[in-house]
Amino acid sequence: MRLPLRALALATFAAGFAISALLLPGEAAAQKTIKFIPEADLRSLDPIWTTAYITRNHGYMVYDTLFATDAKFQVQPQMVDKWELSADKLSYTFTLRDGLKFHDGQPVRSADCIASIQRWAKRDVLGQKLGDLTESWTAVNDKTFRLKLKQPFAYVLEALGKPSSNVPFILPERLAKTDAFTQVSDPTGSGPFKMVKEQWVPGSKVVYVKNTDYVPRKEAPSWAAGGKVVKVDRVEWLYIPDSATAAAAINSGEVDWWQQMPPDLIPVLSKNKDIRIENTDPLGSTGMIRFNHLQPPFNNQKLRQALLHVVNQQDYAIGIAGDPKNGHPCASFFTCGTPLANQAGSAVLSGKRDFDKAKALIKEAGYKGEKIVVLDATDQPIVHPQALITTEMLRKLGLNVELQAGDWGTLITRRSSKEPVDKGGWSIFHTWWVGPDLATPALNSALRG
Repeated sequence: MRLPLRALALATFAAGFAISALLLPGEAAAQKTIKFIPEADLRSLDPIWTTAYITRNHGYMVYDTLFATDAKFQVQPQMVDKWELSADKLSYTFTLRDGLKFHDGQPVRSADCIASIQRWAKRDVLGQKLGDLTESWTAVNDKTFRLKLKQPFAYVLEALGKPSSNVPFILPERLAKTDAFTQVSDPTGSGPFKMVKEQWVPGSKVVYVKNTDYVPRKEAPSWAAGGKVVKVDRVEWLYIPDSATAAAAINSGEVDWWQQMPPDLIPVLSKNKDIRIENTDPLGSTGMIRFNHLQPPFNNQKLRQALLHVVNQQDYAIGIAGDPKNGHPCASFFTCGTPLANQAGSAVLSGKRDFDKAKALIKEAGYKGEKIVVLDATDQPIVHPQALITTEMLRKLGLNVELQAGDWGTLITRRSSKEPVDKGGWSIFHTWWVGPDLATPALNSALRG
């Protein structure tokens, strides 16, 4: 199922991604501070610690990348000024552009880039593939470094310019040397904003100020690529989990920008002439039901297969988006609307729903009433309805289901648990992937693990 970004918006202020609800420019232009309601509470500052988009969005505020992906899915240099590939396609030489500085005033060096990529590669699936094929990283000097491969790998630049979780952001070497399985809590980067950590109030507020030392590229911005020109002095992320409170805040002008609003509020907010609501990304986002296949009962393949016969994407599209123009079924493994999108193998999702077939598979699976815990992110207007629809479907099949509510940040943490449900584990988690994350084999997070 796919929703356009009018219903589910990906917003990274510095990178110029899509927005959902924004005060008109005439209102906001005179301000030096942008007050922004993000999709969730920021819990982790480490860009490789979680795939949660809120942490990725934070990363784009404070960090920069060697390469970046533009609106045409082409990889462009970002921190890199120039690069060369050897004739045997085994050696990449990168030279950094001038003017790159970390927030502590130190210049960005080759050593910082190498350490950052090596740390990222231990946590990211595409990065792990690059790591497996890497013979060495070498600092030629402070501005030039070299990657030597064991064999040619066509996705080197795609890996270094990966636009979404986990993004290969560049950290100072002193932080990038931190073990990949230990969280970094120092937000020092070289990006267009600095995080004011002493003003961070978890569960309430995150503050960023303009990095006056940041030198943007000269090219026009194009999605994650191009010049990141900062036009405000300060950005405040104000976490407001209650949709009614958030709607009142943007209606009154208390906040300027609301990233992710429930679709049923679109008609209400549209009546305010000072608010602009846009669908700026035709690719939208793809919703997913994620099973915990490590623990019973979904460690049984037949039980997982059973649900394929009853999941009705249209039910989710209507339940979440309301208006059909805000969401529609998409059974393609690659993002609908992209060149690789196709319907191969989609019959199991797009064909007639068959509860009898599902019940037969459940019987074959030997299901004996084991408890199924469905995590319900009640502060997420897009994810919350998914949990309710799935729970109703499972109960209709006669399964023993318990809906457990929590905020997104808490459930993201719980998602990492490998324990059984009676020890804090889980059975089903709902999530969304923005279109580019599933558009190609190199970027497809589901395909790459």
